[in-house]
Amino acid sequence: MDLLAELSRRRVLAIIRADGPDRALECIRTLVEAGITALEVSLTTPGGSEAITKARSEFDPSVLLGAGTVVSAAQADEVAAAGAGFVVTPAITRGSHRTVELGLPLLCGALTPTEVVGALDLGALAVKIFPAKLHGPGYLRELRAPLPNAPLIAVGGIDATSAPEYLAAGAFAVGIGSPLLGDAGTGGSQSDLAMRAAEFLKAVADA
Repeated sequence: MDLLAELSRRRVLAIIRADGPDRALECIRTLVEAGITALEVSLTTPGGSEAITKARSEFDPSVLLGAGTVVSAAQADEVAAAGAGFVVTPAITRGSHRTVELGLPLLCGALTPTEVVGALDLGALAVKIFPAKLHGPGYLRELRAPLPNAPLIAVGGIDATSAPEYLAAGAFAVGIGSPLLGDAGTGGSQSDLAMRAAEFLKAVADA
């Protein structure tokens, strides 16, 4: 499967942070049923790797399931063993280097042009511009002027209103955390989560 092409087609990468593996799995189920089928479980979730393992055994390969906030080499090994299909890092971390060594697709966090080039030179499949909200959609447009072929995904503070703006500025997808998850990861309404998912899907479809 061409991960980059699939993320470009699906446009929304859900970032799941929850209070435990069971709640994370509940959110994954809700999102997949709502139509969001590219998901990242952040390792800030207690038992995040366990959630990945459970979800991977439950859903077929068409559901893209990765691990996020991978900082250390040990975490990269852990999520690879859990069955993560890709790894997302907040920056160029030791986890980034280990992910490339393991041959897993890497979405590597960066912000400045130097960091973007460094991430691509490392072997990242794509670069996660984080925190995107700091400079807004126009910043992605400026980055793409000297780096037109750099695959960029915008993450951080993106809501349903701004998501289409980042796509129009050149992001191939947007990563959405708390504006999508809300309090669903800590016991909040799953039906509300499904409604927010529908809102985001409509926003990017109209982009």
